[in-house]
Amino acid sequence: MAKKARKAIAKKKAVKKKPAAKKKAVKKKPAAKKKAVKKKPAAKKKAAMPMFESITPTRPPEPATGDNPYNIKIVNMVASANFNVELDLFALAREVDTIEYEPEQFPGAILKLPKPRTSLLLFKNGKVICTGARSEADVEKALLRTTEIIANYIS
Repeated sequence: MAKKARKAIAKKKAVKKKPAAKKKAVKKKPAAKKKAVKKKPAAKKKAAMPMFESITPTRPPEPATGDNPYNIKIVNMVASANFNVELDLFALAREVDTIEYEPEQFPGAILKLPKPRTSLLLFKNGKVICTGARSEADVEKALLRTTEIIANYIS
């Protein structure tokens, strides 16, 4: 048996391998010519200029006085007050045309007065914020006018 096994092994070794089939030569297509990309010249960076050099004043500045050496001009004051009452903002908004009240967006009602030109934020707990006044006298007038408007809507 050993002889038969040896002969089988010898036959396998003796079998010559066939040469690999020749591959057909594949013609390569010539590479597409690339278009030359023109590069734009780099933009020249401008020197950083101070922001205020480009602004031209619309009118000459007012001359400084001894009491006001820096030309300070008050254009908006904000004041707060507390009326110590509960306000019915829904009823106020229904009855007074100049009041805007949208509780989903802001918890206070907005009262806009034409004279003095101010806006007041009215809250349910009686607190008030007055904005847009140009003097303390305007704040006082706005608050007095507000008390007249809200007098019937105190809960």
